[in-house]
Amino acid sequence: MNLKPHYSIVLIYLMLGAIWIFFSDSAVESLFQNKEDITFAQNIKGWLFIVITGLLLFFLIRKAVSAIEEVNSKLVESYEQTIRGWGYVTDLRHQETKDHTQRVTKMTIELAKLSGITEEKELKSIERGALLHDIGKIAIPDAVLIKPGKLDKEEWLQMKKHPEIANNILSDIGFLRESIEIPYCHHEKWDGTGYPQGIEGDGIPIAARFFAVIDVWDALIHPRIYKSAWPEEKVLEYIREQSGSHFDPDVVNLFLENYTQIKASSKIHLVPGLD
Repeated sequence: MNLKPHYSIVLIYLMLGAIWIFFSDSAVESLFQNKEDITFAQNIKGWLFIVITGLLLFFLIRKAVSAIEEVNSKLVESYEQTIRGWGYVTDLRHQETKDHTQRVTKMTIELAKLSGITEEKELKSIERGALLHDIGKIAIPDAVLIKPGKLDKEEWLQMKKHPEIANNILSDIGFLRESIEIPYCHHEKWDGTGYPQGIEGDGIPIAARFFAVIDVWDALIHPRIYKSAWPEEKVLEYIREQSGSHFDPDVVNLFLENYTQIKASSKIHLVPGLD
């Protein structure tokens, strides 16, 4: 019979208690006759019972908690694998350059670390958001998503819906709700002319401000179905020009000052758990 941990702990405790009472009482009765000696022995017996059962409960509970943590770790890893799979499928469908999602995710994490963010939970949230940045495009028709030429007005309006679609998808998933900032806000602009909400300045979540610079850099420096790759210096000059309009000036400065390091980070592993 495979009992649940809380049942097995209680059962073991009751069995040990019953055995202890039976044998310890028998031992006291056989070893002591004097009333004072018996009282003293019973006191010692009681304290020993507390110590022994306390230690037993500690090890039983620790074992049960470790088993739960192991199951939870496996569950989280399965979630992480699903997230990576979504990012991979999005890249395939959008016909992005190879490893686009992994690359921009690694670079965004590096930029966030350089800004002073060190808490693993916050970095994980940024990481998952970056991996899922274009998840909303699963609802955009292929005729629009992979059109080789310029989108017309109606097609562009359809394309601009993908952040809101991402918000609708992720807001209903508790595990990913904290990672929604990048998928929902990475097309917002510092001057308020972005979409879908038209928010500006510090009203844009910092994770989305980091990602916006990285995503545009990656889009320009690599060929896409609708354009050729730009020369690296032209890309960097464009990012400089867009400081204060499209991008947060502080983020641009941090990116340019640490460009070599950030670019190199795209070739290293992700933080533990999402490689």
